[in-house]
Amino acid sequence: MSDPTELPGESASGGARRGRGGGGGGREARRALRTGGGIKQRRFIERKLSPFEILSEEGLAIIEQNADIILEEVGIEFRDDAEALQILKEAGCDVEGERVRFPRGFCRKIIRENAPATFTQHARNPERSVTIGGNATVFAPVYGPPFVRDLNGERRYATIEDFQNLVKLAYMSPALHHSGGTVCEPVDVPVNKRHLDMVYSHIRYSDKPFMGSVTAPERAEDSVALAKIVFGDDFVENNTVMINLINANSPMTFDGTMLGALKVYARHNQAVIVTPFILSGAMAPCTPAGVMAQTLAEAMAGIALAQLVRPGAPCVFGSFASSMSMQSGAPTFGTPEPAMVLYGCAALARRLGIPFRSGGSLCGSKLPDAQAAYESAATLQPTVLGGVNFVLHAAGWLEGGLVSSFEKLVMDADQLGMMQTFAEGPDLSENGQAMDAIREVGPGQHFLGCAHTQANFETAFYRSNVADNNSYEQWLAEGSLDAAQRTNNLVRKMLEEYEAPVLDPAVDEALNSFIAKAKESMPDAFA
Repeated sequence: MSDPTELPGESASGGARRGRGGGGGGREARRALRTGGGIKQRRFIERKLSPFEILSEEGLAIIEQNADIILEEVGIEFRDDAEALQILKEAGCDVEGERVRFPRGFCRKIIRENAPATFTQHARNPERSVTIGGNATVFAPVYGPPFVRDLNGERRYATIEDFQNLVKLAYMSPALHHSGGTVCEPVDVPVNKRHLDMVYSHIRYSDKPFMGSVTAPERAEDSVALAKIVFGDDFVENNTVMINLINANSPMTFDGTMLGALKVYARHNQAVIVTPFILSGAMAPCTPAGVMAQTLAEAMAGIALAQLVRPGAPCVFGSFASSMSMQSGAPTFGTPEPAMVLYGCAALARRLGIPFRSGGSLCGSKLPDAQAAYESAATLQPTVLGGVNFVLHAAGWLEGGLVSSFEKLVMDADQLGMMQTFAEGPDLSENGQAMDAIREVGPGQHFLGCAHTQANFETAFYRSNVADNNSYEQWLAEGSLDAAQRTNNLVRKMLEEYEAPVLDPAVDEALNSFIAKAKESMPDAFA
């Protein structure tokens, strides 16, 4: 198979970075946007803002010490995976049954000596490739919901058609730099076969980077095989083309399914995001400092195993921590305590020297309403200010992660565009300083007609494609629509106008042939 740079993967959408207000790029580019001639995608964020720090050096050292105590004295259970236990035992860990205790500093040393600080995830369209780590931030859509809230307002189980439509919307959203993974769980496809359709959908309906399956080791192997059809065997073994979510079964446990997928991806040089999934007060202590220590311990244990499987395998330190209603036991979002955990774990990841994943546009609301908006804003702001590198659930999340919403995906993506403009900081070029305009206008006049304003008016400010800023009379004339109604119309229009990115027909044929043979080799299973 050819190198991906030789694939005809470039779509009509192009790959130039979007201007501050969504315009820019010259007259022809603006004309193409107005006439539907293409989607002007945005590159991943290169942050100019220093990350917000919530802990002092002393505070970070306390958390690190507590994590080391957890690893050394309490230990981590690695369940149903004799190979993982043997690998850890041969490396010098104390293995008692399925409980593994790590020598003081063992995990940190292995990670710092081997895991890359940054890496590139290659897309089949090279213009869509992203950097993970450093000052880069990458936004990816919601992951994992079994339900969707469709365009008719119905909450129902998701289908493969829903999955494909969510992939299309993410592809058409310039501020989503990544196609994501399980954007919803298509329950109309057998459990043991749906991973094939999901990975194929990301390849066929988008040319952005994507995630592989982690629900069984053999499904991870299938994901790698599909990627090799697109990128070539040698390229995949020497470059990262997938990033994959490995959740710890908190507290302090990894199960055989996740361990099996972790080993498959690490051996093939594909990135793993090792993420303790924590409901504070139930799966970890109810204090931010306790959650940070447990999160760091669990993440380091999983990442250390990946480095023992293949030194240098790309890894991301993940953190997902929600607060909990002590009255109902339900997870809550947009609260201050998880924001503290995010800020603290982001700093711990920087000290460890590896990329960090956390945050998103999280909410508990059942609808894309005011509660969804303020809770999502309260989780997205720390995500950006904390310097998170890979942001899963950045768009489309409803009802505590049970539901993928078409409208909310597009509404969130609009907010992501604003956050990108903010994170990239002010323009300090000669044009950005605007001293010529100040000299031209002088005291007591206005800037509307000056040369600088005329040259920059199309790109001066971020322009939302969701918000209504018209007069009251115009709003009435256009149907008095609220944000969800306007976005519903926009989503329908986007799906009607969707055009698939180019995919080499020979590659497409090979993908479908592999999928057909894989499906024929096993009976349907729905559990």
